[in-house]
Amino acid sequence: MPTSVSSAPTTPRFEKAALHVPEALLQRYNTSGPRYTSYPTVPDWTDSFGPHAFTQALKQFQAQQNEANAAEPDQSTPLSLYTHIPFCTERCLFCGCNVVITRQTEQAEKYLDFLSREIDMLASHTPDTHAVVQYHWGGGTPTYLTPDQMRRLFGQHKRLYNFADDAEISIEVDPRVTTDEHLETLRHLGFNRVSMGVQDFNDTTQQAVKRVQSLEQTAHLTQYSRALGFSSVNMDLIYGLPHQTRTTFEATLDHIIALDPDRIALYNFAYVPWISPHQKKIDPAALPDGTTKFEIFSMAIDRLTSAGYTYMGMDHFAKPDDELTRAFVDGTLYRNFMGYTTKAGSQMVSAGVSAISGLEHAYAQNHRKLSQYYEAIQAGHLATMRGLAVSNTDRLHRDIIQAILCQGRLTYSQISQTYGIDFNTQFAPALARLAPMAEDGLVELHNDHLQLLPLGRVFSRNVAMCFDPYLAQRQEDHQADGNPPAFSKTL
Repeated sequence: MPTSVSSAPTTPRFEKAALHVPEALLQRYNTSGPRYTSYPTVPDWTDSFGPHAFTQALKQFQAQQNEANAAEPDQSTPLSLYTHIPFCTERCLFCGCNVVITRQTEQAEKYLDFLSREIDMLASHTPDTHAVVQYHWGGGTPTYLTPDQMRRLFGQHKRLYNFADDAEISIEVDPRVTTDEHLETLRHLGFNRVSMGVQDFNDTTQQAVKRVQSLEQTAHLTQYSRALGFSSVNMDLIYGLPHQTRTTFEATLDHIIALDPDRIALYNFAYVPWISPHQKKIDPAALPDGTTKFEIFSMAIDRLTSAGYTYMGMDHFAKPDDELTRAFVDGTLYRNFMGYTTKAGSQMVSAGVSAISGLEHAYAQNHRKLSQYYEAIQAGHLATMRGLAVSNTDRLHRDIIQAILCQGRLTYSQISQTYGIDFNTQFAPALARLAPMAEDGLVELHNDHLQLLPLGRVFSRNVAMCFDPYLAQRQEDHQADGNPPAFSKTL
């Protein structure tokens, strides 16, 4: 059975000059495409993969670990644990997450009761011999929970799992609702990273997306997190929102750089009202066009790299001494449902409504509606609504895409040796699709490897798409049936 492969570490090219992209390239490559937090991507999963299939996948995972431990003790595969807290008091119009809008705080107590039962079920298939190296609460708004509820939830995981001494324990926080007591409780429990949504500080843009958050709120949360000893403060920004211009977003970046976060995620606004109906409230005429969006994005890359951040590609920046940057440089960066991470090889086990788990051989997503989630847990089984058994062919393509997105380099001989194939023969069509990208300055194609160029890191999703047979079939189906695309634009 082949094991995961990554490209040989190489020193990435750090370019701080502003990116200048001809209009023709922008039009050519600004197309719909996956973010590749998984491969195969969620639209290619099946609802025939339900609770029984995921339970069997967990048992298979455990059996393989028992066999591996017998041969080499103390070599258990590490775990990443994710917990979804769906509640928000109001909906932000840009959001594509699965959320429950309510001000009835008693709903959280009921949710925690069912969540506790699911966590027990999952833990029964993942004994504490697996070290937890990454732990995250996302949402929704995890700080919708009270400090007592936070202690209850985290305490259960600590009782059931063995946390590594250097585990990354993180949470998404909303500066508008997160109190000092929340932060104090989280730090006391052992959380060491906070990630906060900022999106944009411009008043007009904030009003248009119904997310009004002051600079003062964000600054206080940042400063108090550091005072409490959180090792990392991360911020999320979005470009492509209503009324954004290069000038307005540059003002936002001035504030962000002054706040000095350790990591920055700069996401492209996924305007998909056919998938997220609440986005129909956004006036499409207020959205910046493709050219303006790329001007904003390229300006942001220039400003952030000039301020000392390393650009990893796609949507992530980090300080030079951050472990994410170190992983990028030494070739161990990894991508999963939490985005870019240093925890390569860990298996993700997730709990909560809509939560997604990712194992070496399977993916699974829970029901997206609370009522269906509760019904499944009440029946005494996992709440899986869809998933996929990952084939060896899927793993082959996943390793290729991971290498492109995380290392910016793909070594053909490594793939050939690992999977027993002739890469150049099997992927001749993909290499042919890359030839125009090489002419456009996105990649360098060599006899035994491909290398992303600085411009190619911006278009890395497009490069990875050349190796995605599911996407090729989906594009054919889209042309035939005329249905809306399943993915947002790549830029």
